[in-house]
Amino acid sequence: MRHSQLKAFHYVAKHGGFSRAAEALFLTQPAISEQVRKLEQDHDLLLFQRERKRVTLTPDGEQLYRYTKQYFEIEGQIEDYLSETKAVVDGELRIIADSAHHMTAFLGPFQKKNPNVTITVRSGNSEEILEELRAYNAEIGVVGSLSPGKDMDVLSLGSTEIVAFAAQGVLLASKPTLSLEELSNLPLIFRETGSKTRQKLEDEAKKHGITLKPAIVAEGREAIRELVASGAGIGFVSQAEYGHDDRLRQIKLKGINLQMGESIISLSQRREVKIIRAFTDFAQRTLEENPAND
Repeated sequence: MRHSQLKAFHYVAKHGGFSRAAEALFLTQPAISEQVRKLEQDHDLLLFQRERKRVTLTPDGEQLYRYTKQYFEIEGQIEDYLSETKAVVDGELRIIADSAHHMTAFLGPFQKKNPNVTITVRSGNSEEILEELRAYNAEIGVVGSLSPGKDMDVLSLGSTEIVAFAAQGVLLASKPTLSLEELSNLPLIFRETGSKTRQKLEDEAKKHGITLKPAIVAEGREAIRELVASGAGIGFVSQAEYGHDDRLRQIKLKGINLQMGESIISLSQRREVKIIRAFTDFAQRTLEENPAND
């Protein structure tokens, strides 16, 4: 096994094709193809399914790709260590969050301080976020849990109460609160399985012998907000994420006090990756300078 073979394989997997890998490495396509062919031949493995101009990873290829993502990241850390005098932070910071709202205090100032960093943000529920971090498909996660796992570094953003919300006029103005029993008789809009907010509500209802059955299940908070605003049912969100929308009104949950904590998380074994360390250090300083009340 040669470094050049692994690198050729890694770039084909990363870019989804031999031509794009060759462009990224400033090599010819035949050279990339030969390196991958030798790697497969020497180890009696089929790493890619080749169908015309399209290639996909085989199960063996997917497993090797998981390893090469770690391998080449470690190589990058070694380069960073050997050139520690290089103060500039650059590269891509991939963030996956259950709500982008929690990142608004960090992203603008961080990018301004580090203009060579490209930031991408996408949404996901707690389960998806953990899977993506562990698969090296994102550097930073934001989840509604203070204990995502022993393999994660956690920076708490505090916690706020879970509340219900409805479209203006859907419920009588005389109903500023709703009990779990009352909720069980109303059309509810939940996020997909894997949502911490949904899990907390269902677990609390079960403790009281009540079943909360959603009328609609939607993926992502924005979809929930639009469905609720249309009058389709009652949604749920943490107080910190409620924001302001004239179409909606907030309803407190009567007889319970469910708190939703939010945390910035990253994979512990990647904490020395320069861009991850730069962001988590920046977030930590920001929180210390602007403490929030839980």
